[in-house]
Amino acid sequence: QVQLVESGGGLVQAGGSLRLSCAASGRDFSTYVMGWFRQAPGKEREFVAAISGSAGYTYYADSVKGRFTISRDNTKNTVDLQMNSLKPEDTAVYYCAQKHSVLNYADPNLWARWGQGTQVTVSS
Repeated sequence: QVQLVESGGGLVQAGGSLRLSCAASGRDFSTYVMGWFRQAPGKEREFVAAISGSAGYTYYADSVKGRFTISRDNTKNTVDLQMNSLKPEDTAVYYCAQKHSVLNYADPNLWARWGQGTQVTVSS
């Protein structure tokens, strides 16, 4: 059974940077779209970024475009999220997710597998 395990969360001051990583077990990692979502207290889970299996295409929420970068290493079965210029409103639990198709990537209900989440807190 595929497992997704996130790491790299923590506390950072506004304007700082963090790098999240997600390690996936299982086979055929390169055939899956990988994504990051986040959920702040009292809010719905929202799309952050996604990357196609070949890493040829990336997708970002408008709120993080230009500040966050998603990447993957299909030889290591990992997907990373580099977060720069962090803002207090980026504070949330960040989740790694996996799905087969890139269609409707922003809908969390269409992602098949999820990690346990990692907390990111940005202080002002």
